[in-house]
Amino acid sequence: MVNAPAVVAPVPAVYAAPVIPLRDTIPSSRVPVVNYTIIAANVAVFLHEATLGPRSEAFLFTYGLVPREFMVTTLFTSMFVHAGWLHVLGNMLYLYIFGDNVEDRLGHIRYVVFYLLCGAAAGATHALTAVHSGVPVVGASGAIAGVSGAYFLFFPTSRVVTLVPIFLFVQIIEIPAVFFLFMWFVWQVVSGVATLGAASRGGVAVWAHVGGFVAGMIVGPLLRRREG
Repeated sequence: MVNAPAVVAPVPAVYAAPVIPLRDTIPSSRVPVVNYTIIAANVAVFLHEATLGPRSEAFLFTYGLVPREFMVTTLFTSMFVHAGWLHVLGNMLYLYIFGDNVEDRLGHIRYVVFYLLCGAAAGATHALTAVHSGVPVVGASGAIAGVSGAYFLFFPTSRVVTLVPIFLFVQIIEIPAVFFLFMWFVWQVVSGVATLGAASRGGVAVWAHVGGFVAGMIVGPLLRRREG
């Protein structure tokens, strides 16, 4: 989730890290139709944004979440709006990797509810930590953080196949998913604490990530399908 049109982080806003995840090691048992639909919706909205030209800023202020002009509707619309190609592609990569498994565990309908609730919780967390900000915050990363929080609990033995650049060389290694996601969460908290009290000048809305991740850990188990 990135503030826009102020300065946007130069890396995918969801999980800024010196590594690039490629896939996880746990296949889903069903076609993740909802996850694919959410990805398609995000891409479609961004393609529409790309046609707006100078009107794109008005679009961001209309559908992005502006804390000092808080509206419940923008808690939901903002999670389908992105600030650039790198932003949307980075977010959709993470949703593609982790979302199918969480949808598999929750079921299609519950996954829709789960995703929207996590995104709304993420946006509300940001609004509470930046109540006077007039900068719109956009992006699916808060909802995807919720997906990651549920994945963290549901799949403790999973590993993430990751591209790791080491100087001029690139290696592909498997990292335990719990370690990967835990370190990301810790980084979000540390970054969030560092921004407390700072003037809002755009960038990555890290408290939205924290709120989304925590919401995913709470809501995910509540909506989990009972086996047998």
